[in-house]
Amino acid sequence: MKKYFAIVAMVAACTFGMTPSVMAQDEVADEAAATEQVVDTAEAVADSVEAEAPAPAVEEVAAPVEEEQGLHKTLKTKFIEGDAGFMSLVAIALVLGLAFCIERVIYLTLAQVNTRKFVDTVRSKVEAGKLQEAIDYCAGTRGPVAQISKKAIQCLNSTDQNDIATIERNINTEAEVQGAYLEENCSWITLFIAMAPSLGFLGTVIGMVQAFDDIERAGDISPTVVAGGMKVALITTIFGIIVALVLQVFYNYILSRIEALNSNMEETAMGLLEMCVKSPKCQK
Repeated sequence: MKKYFAIVAMVAACTFGMTPSVMAQDEVADEAAATEQVVDTAEAVADSVEAEAPAPAVEEVAAPVEEEQGLHKTLKTKFIEGDAGFMSLVAIALVLGLAFCIERVIYLTLAQVNTRKFVDTVRSKVEAGKLQEAIDYCAGTRGPVAQISKKAIQCLNSTDQNDIATIERNINTEAEVQGAYLEENCSWITLFIAMAPSLGFLGTVIGMVQAFDDIERAGDISPTVVAGGMKVALITTIFGIIVALVLQVFYNYILSRIEALNSNMEETAMGLLEMCVKSPKCQK
């Protein structure tokens, strides 16, 4: 019986000892199989994503950036290739012309007032006999309309220039002076408008001369020999015309503002004469 129990105990011990190892091996095998399945699934998903993702989309997004950078670089390169001597002169003409244009625009903008409201205020003061207050009001208002009104009321408030003929003459004289102030520096703008394309054409002629010099030195009329001089000629001409067009737009805008102010001065002058005639201090 003892031997029988000893044999049974040994068999049971071997059985229970082998069972965990077999179970461990089975678990390892199951984990390896699961890992391989996950890897296969991930690879399949990656392949499907790569197959569905359009590769040219990156190129389409990057293309506009490259095009924009290329345009900027092209302008800079062409400006430099146009011969630094003549292109710098064209650039100076552009800068100086724009400076005069901006100065005129600011001056004319500050000179613009509400003419109807201003004249009504001056008329109410003159009709009330407050000539000095009207003069002070005109002195504190900017623009040619205020200066003409100030001159007319000063004549009306005087004792030796308060006749209608003298007042009219002073109004016309002041209007001419103010008109000259409005057109100040406009001649410089027209100079740069004419100078910019002239410099461009001068660069064109010099570029053609360089092209013929290259042909003479090479002894052959080939596109490669002529290309350098022709490029300089065309670039300087293009930039000169562009500068002239930009300045011409500003100049036309300035002229329109000057015409508007001249119309306001004429309207104000007529109203001032009528107002002075009705004033009791005016000598008819």
